[in-house]
Amino acid sequence: MNNNAIEIRGLVKNYPTFTLGPLDLTVPRGAIYGLIGPNGAGKTTTIDLIFGMGKNDAGSIRVAGLDHRTDEVELKRRAAYVSPDLNFAVWGKVGKAIRFVRGFYPKWDDAYCAALMKEFHLSDSDKIATLSFGAKTKLSLLLALSRRPEVLILDEPTTGLDAVSKQQVFAELLKAVEDGERTVLISSHGLSDIERFADHVGMIKNGRLLLEGRTDEIVDRFRLAEFFTENGTALANRDGLIILKRNENRWHALLDQKSDAQNWLQSKGAKDVSLTRLTLEDLFVALAQDEEAK
Repeated sequence: MNNNAIEIRGLVKNYPTFTLGPLDLTVPRGAIYGLIGPNGAGKTTTIDLIFGMGKNDAGSIRVAGLDHRTDEVELKRRAAYVSPDLNFAVWGKVGKAIRFVRGFYPKWDDAYCAALMKEFHLSDSDKIATLSFGAKTKLSLLLALSRRPEVLILDEPTTGLDAVSKQQVFAELLKAVEDGERTVLISSHGLSDIERFADHVGMIKNGRLLLEGRTDEIVDRFRLAEFFTENGTALANRDGLIILKRNENRWHALLDQKSDAQNWLQSKGAKDVSLTRLTLEDLFVALAQDEEAK
């Protein structure tokens, strides 16, 4: 059995002012994978292409072993999508929306749906139009999770949620992947949330993947390096080292501990080199700044 829930290879989508890719992305089965990047990076475009909304110009997408074009119907049965943009108000009340969606999915879990209703403080009689933005997001998540999908894809799922609601949502997502057979892909700007809950992460910028891997390994791989040099010393970016800031002889740089950058710095006369652990957000900002400078 393939151990990857989502495999994207050589994906390209051209627009007049933006090109996605070539993009290679791998989401392991059973993972919570955070796809992060600034506005316009290509996150939503990638998700749209997964579900057949638009045609890619090159490359392939496979979800749960299914081709996103030739197996589109079966893919949409086995994968679910949640976004704050989804609108179920046309069904009037929560119960009616549930009964309508339920009819399309033989694996619908009534007991799980009832438990989620209680957890999310929703009831059959609630009018969808009068729900708060956060409650509408919870309804979207309930309708997706109750299907027991193999792959759940969420685009900015915590938008409009308070801290307590975020904890509820992520707790349910963690439960969803407990058996190792279900997978969650989250596209989000909430980097602190992703660092806490996602075990894998991919960083995307200007349509290209900057970095991908286990969240803990990626965060542990890089350090903020602070050091001093003699007057007149000039340093520039190199493999494993991105200069972030210089104030006379004091420097700040992003250092990849898998490279020989620290030894190289010392060979260039760097003194008092100190390394500080970064958050995922700090790391992304540094990498994104480097991309802007290119």
